[in-house]
Amino acid sequence: MSSQLSDQDREQIDKGIREKYHKVASTPEGHFKYSTGKDGLKGLGYDNRLISDLPDTVSSSFCGVGNLFSLGKVRTGAYVLDIGCGSGVDGLLAAKLVGDSGKVLGIDMTPEMVQKANTNKKLMAVDNITFKVAKIQDLTDKDRYFDLIISNGVFNLILDKDEALQTAYRLLKPGGKMFIADQVLSGPMSKDLKPVSYTHLRAHETT
Repeated sequence: MSSQLSDQDREQIDKGIREKYHKVASTPEGHFKYSTGKDGLKGLGYDNRLISDLPDTVSSSFCGVGNLFSLGKVRTGAYVLDIGCGSGVDGLLAAKLVGDSGKVLGIDMTPEMVQKANTNKKLMAVDNITFKVAKIQDLTDKDRYFDLIISNGVFNLILDKDEALQTAYRLLKPGGKMFIADQVLSGPMSKDLKPVSYTHLRAHETT
């Protein structure tokens, strides 16, 4: 899929995303048209056994659009990549599921979100997860490394979606899986350009 965006368009969009999530890192409420925080986790049907021990400060930073863990099992010992990890809630839950023998890497392009994720990591006292500022294309040394890739409400923000998806497939081990929750356009774009969207969940397995 070729892009019609100019370099200036890309810079403006990238700047807008960074500015928004700079604000979300400190105050997630009020930036989205869907429930966030603990209400969001409950509304999306996250297993209470999985989220019950999340500190309020951690759960309040959640702003995903779907329940990734409804898409399949996260096995013990798995290596997991969280694309656009945000405040790290999904990554921290994945770290809990993979156990001490597994590892999770969370990446996000917004430094403030990664800082928030690392704060949440300290609150949870989790050792098997790493958060860093990066885009998926930056992971040049992780070919066929991950058993599972997760992403919650992020791919709609990525301009080069084809490239990002191709990179994701490259990073997955044979037989690896990808759990994605996102928002997509469900009808024709209205004249005032207000998006009409719904949450879409998808699980995919490589061969």
